[in-house]
Amino acid sequence: MTSPAEIAARRMPVLQMAQGGSSNRAIAEELGLGRATVARILATPPTQRERLALRVAQAEAAVAQVEAAAQAVKEARPAYTAADDETARRWHDVLRATAAQLMSQAGSFAEYYPCATPATDAPQGPR
Repeated sequence: MTSPAEIAARRMPVLQMAQGGSSNRAIAEELGLGRATVARILATPPTQRERLALRVAQAEAAVAQVEAAAQAVKEARPAYTAADDETARRWHDVLRATAAQLMSQAGSFAEYYPCATPATDAPQGPR
């Protein structure tokens, strides 16, 4: 039997392409599916378990994108790249704002999943 996670993983690219404005025919051709399959996926509301699995898959993809973006910035070394003052200021502001958003999300995550917080991040009591 196919798990909700597997169903969600198959549905996600179809839904993303449809939200992006692709036609059923274009989605079918791109993903190697029949047009009837694409139409059925778009017409059938996901079950609660599928919605949860889809959210997990979306979160996993988002975290992977953040990790890749952080690695790309690290490799680009913007702090060591000659840039005009306006560009340098913009890069600095974007990096700081993004870091603040990510720290906020990490804090929310740690509140919801305290077991995921590394011991080094935990507040230290008196010694």
